[in-house]
Amino acid sequence: MYFGAHISIAGGLPNAPLNAAKIGCEVFQMFTRSPRGGWVAPLDEAIAKQFKDNCKEKNQKEWVIHAPYFINFSSANPKIKHGSISVIRQELERGTMLGAAYLMTHLGSYKDLGPEKGFKALIDGLAESIKGYKGTTQLLVEISAGSSNAIGSTFEELGKIVHHPKLKNKVGVCYDTQHGFVAGYDCRTPQSAKATLDKFDQEIGLEYFKMSHCNDSKTDFGSHADRHDHIGDGKIGLGGFKSLLADKRLAKVNFILETEDDKVVQDLEILKKIRG
Repeated sequence: MYFGAHISIAGGLPNAPLNAAKIGCEVFQMFTRSPRGGWVAPLDEAIAKQFKDNCKEKNQKEWVIHAPYFINFSSANPKIKHGSISVIRQELERGTMLGAAYLMTHLGSYKDLGPEKGFKALIDGLAESIKGYKGTTQLLVEISAGSSNAIGSTFEELGKIVHHPKLKNKVGVCYDTQHGFVAGYDCRTPQSAKATLDKFDQEIGLEYFKMSHCNDSKTDFGSHADRHDHIGDGKIGLGGFKSLLADKRLAKVNFILETEDDKVVQDLEILKKIRG
């Protein structure tokens, strides 16, 4: 179990592991391009080698990529739908060049097509994204907070995605502690953390729990409002993270902070202290 944070690639991709090491990361997450579209950071074998050399020099154990925010496989807009498919495939290929373990993505919203047509479009889009893909970076779908018809806020739905015949054994899950909490999955006590992981295992399978975004919540349990807070400062509380991290079933899962820069170093120190 290693801890890290979302890291800037300002100045070029090879800077990410250097920036990660500066704040005490053991693992890290990054965008390889602007999360809102537009300019894409160049990547070739020389840049990829420099990036991986820097990861090794700074003793980073694992690194992962977050897909851009505009991904929506269930959009009625063909440009957004096909753009989502194209970008996910590009990011998987870029991830393979960089040696990234995972690419995680938000799935979008059903607001255009509704749940039935939207789910079919989602599966078809995900399947198209990985069709013929031979790389080493695995695609993960992230649990959503569930606001505005966001896809993937229940373990049941995530299970249907992960185990769909078109995707089986090809897609894993990124569990965001804040999203899960506001979607209705509690972890504030050892008992509730165990119940949540039991439910995840029942509906999806803990073997698909590949990594976690580690965020406290500014908003209430079951509120479906996506607002991250620093570890111990929010509604989950320090006890919740102690309960979750103590479960031996997560012993080899890595946790990535997505908290604000002002206290992210302190958040990392808290997590390491809990682990210690």
